[in-house]
Amino acid sequence: MYVTTDRALADGADPRDLPEITDALYRFGLGQDLGDAELFASAFAEDARLDFGPAAAKWGAAPPVMSGRDTIVTTILGQFAGRVATTHQVTNPRVEVTGDTARLTAMVEAQHLLTADRSVHALLKNLYDVELVREDGRWLMSRVVIDNVWYTGDPPAIFG
Repeated sequence: MYVTTDRALADGADPRDLPEITDALYRFGLGQDLGDAELFASAFAEDARLDFGPAAAKWGAAPPVMSGRDTIVTTILGQFAGRVATTHQVTNPRVEVTGDTARLTAMVEAQHLLTADRSVHALLKNLYDVELVREDGRWLMSRVVIDNVWYTGDPPAIFG
């Protein structure tokens, strides 16, 4: 489930893969924060799946799994556009590479503020479990499962 190996790289892994794999998650976060659909989309494989259910269950929500890059981009960016400001910080990345696939575990702190009333917010500390594929020399997220470690604020006001 999570990458918990005792070394940064398995034997034979290319050290150049580490920053490129982590960059997929950076593109995910910054693409959301800037509302940049092209940057956000560049993080995902065409057939990607994103499951926010484990995190949302912590406050009683049950969103469906999003399937396909276009669905993920339009759903997430559309839900927040003009309504919610976000900032994402990625820490503690752990990576495991097997050929042209990889697994990434990271902590992501995500601040969400309603633009109409910035006193309404949700600060989430989430644990990401990510599977990636290498396509045309670039690492793309093919499966993302987001679980919540803790939160403050009012997630239902932000996420609906």
